[in-house]
Amino acid sequence: MLCEATAAGRTFARVRVVTMPLTDYSRFGVWCSQFTGGAGEDIRYLPRDQAGDLPKHDYWLFDSRKLVRMHFDERMAFLGGEVVEDPAEIVQHNYWRDVARHHAVRREDFAKE
Repeated sequence: MLCEATAAGRTFARVRVVTMPLTDYSRFGVWCSQFTGGAGEDIRYLPRDQAGDLPKHDYWLFDSRKLVRMHFDERMAFLGGEVVEDPAEIVQHNYWRDVARHHAVRREDFAKE
């Protein structure tokens, strides 16, 4: 799907804010990301201690217009996503995305470390 979509001109990008040292699960995620990266997704990593005032919650932006905020319980089990329609909140999350991308490193460079 990624190969077809990127060939058609769509872009897929994410920044993963990670706690250092990486957990086994996070290391597995870095390893797996080579495959979606190879299919055209731009994946970057940002250590949590360099995240500054970025939010602690996880979210997805679709076409910079649709915001889905992810919810997890105290054990980090996924509870579901909440579609947020407030334009000001969407703009704020776009700003946070841009700040995160500016400070994050490409997956290939992060994996070398």
